[in-house]
Amino acid sequence: MNKFKEKITLNPVMTFLILILLTIVLSGFLNLIGFEATYDKINIETGEYIATSESVESLLSLSGIKYIFTSTVSNFTAFTPLSMLIIVLIGIGIMEKSGFIKTTFTILTKYCKKYTITFWLVFISVLMSITGDLGYVIMLPLSALMFSYGRRNPLLGIVATYAGLTCGSGINFLLTAIDSEMLTYTIANANNIDMNYALGTTTFLFIMAIAVVLVSIIITIITERISTRNVEKYEFKEEKKELRLGKREYRGLIFSITAGALYLLIFIYNIIPGLPFSGNFLDYTQEFYIDKLFSYNSFFSNGFVFIVTMFFIILGLFYGIGAKTIKNNNDFCEDLTHSLDGTGRAIILILLGSILINVFKKTNIGTVLTITLTNMMGNASLSGIPLIIVLFLVSTISTMFLTNPTAKWAIISTVAIPAFMNSSLSPEFAQVITRFGECATLGLTPLLAYFTVYIAYIEKYNQNDEPISLFRTLKYQIPYSVATGLILVLILLGWYLIGIPLGINGVITT
Repeated sequence: MNKFKEKITLNPVMTFLILILLTIVLSGFLNLIGFEATYDKINIETGEYIATSESVESLLSLSGIKYIFTSTVSNFTAFTPLSMLIIVLIGIGIMEKSGFIKTTFTILTKYCKKYTITFWLVFISVLMSITGDLGYVIMLPLSALMFSYGRRNPLLGIVATYAGLTCGSGINFLLTAIDSEMLTYTIANANNIDMNYALGTTTFLFIMAIAVVLVSIIITIITERISTRNVEKYEFKEEKKELRLGKREYRGLIFSITAGALYLLIFIYNIIPGLPFSGNFLDYTQEFYIDKLFSYNSFFSNGFVFIVTMFFIILGLFYGIGAKTIKNNNDFCEDLTHSLDGTGRAIILILLGSILINVFKKTNIGTVLTITLTNMMGNASLSGIPLIIVLFLVSTISTMFLTNPTAKWAIISTVAIPAFMNSSLSPEFAQVITRFGECATLGLTPLLAYFTVYIAYIEKYNQNDEPISLFRTLKYQIPYSVATGLILVLILLGWYLIGIPLGINGVITT
């Protein structure tokens, strides 16, 4: 039996290659049988519906093969996770090598209980949805280091953080840039029924706040009660040595905190509008503040990765100067490259992940499937609780194949919002349900761009002779996804039955 298991255990690299091949073959088959779907695509500028047909494109054709060969390199070089990971790792590297991370995390884990640390790590990961995708490249390496310096399994920290990032992707205390983009489709569809319908930035505040707290708690419980048994064991090669903080360490902390605080003050001043010479990082062509921050034309949005990296570099550099772990320019330059050691495997996984995502997107399978599911929901003529549950399921299933929430909502909203408003339910409630559905399954799809980063860090801290399979890394996330899905459904049904406002000026019924 053990020999059989060894034979069927697939390396993540091989699994990605198989998934790419299966996608190509599947596209040919679905194209052959004429798998297509039609929906009314809305023009958000005019509110006009245009009948649009989407079909699966075969990559088994000559043009498909040509596309794969000609687009692979350019797609990989433009693949966001690669560049973001490399840049952020530079900052993390100097923080770690200088001793800043070791000192701060050791102090943190010394005076805080492990449950508390896990909760705050997960809680911050959930809230990182406000930064878009940056949370994946920041929190995954930091969580591993935090658990490692706390003499806990770093794999556990990676798994819990990824759960927080994915299960929290659709919830936040604040309106995210994605929520704002989705609002444009929500309002456009709603205005076709009620021209005076409008929504604000605080529409979802109350239900989102409850969701953030409860999801963070449930992920923490699963991490400490279930994942501690499921995740691969990790043995520390060196005996634990208690860190003794001397004058150098304290001086390093003072230097780094002072420099970091000054940097943050300058940064914060430049995202506050209305003050003298302030607000330089904002896009003033946008209406909502969140869009001024995260629009494609804002300095903040375009430069956020570099802004964060510079913050990390400043913390590490000034700690090193104060603690005298960085004595000259050679020390500084070597520290910058510290975290990049051993990233070759990560780059290969990211390459294959980019190919899989690019190929799958080209086939159009995710779009056609989402349209099909949406049309099935519309044809069912549902209302009340059945409509809520079905919309949630449509979102969870489609997220597995179409991970872009805005693209997904552009399709679903054309059917969901009229169905909800005809059932005396609000358009904003439909958007919340769709966002909650995303949280339940985003962590279970290899089509998420940052899934490769997650696997890469699992592999980095894997001490077994054999690599951990792609399906095992997904299996780690199943308890989180199931629990998150259940708790979010209960929140939605509770909100509906009680009739509590979703937020300020956000209602359940119209």
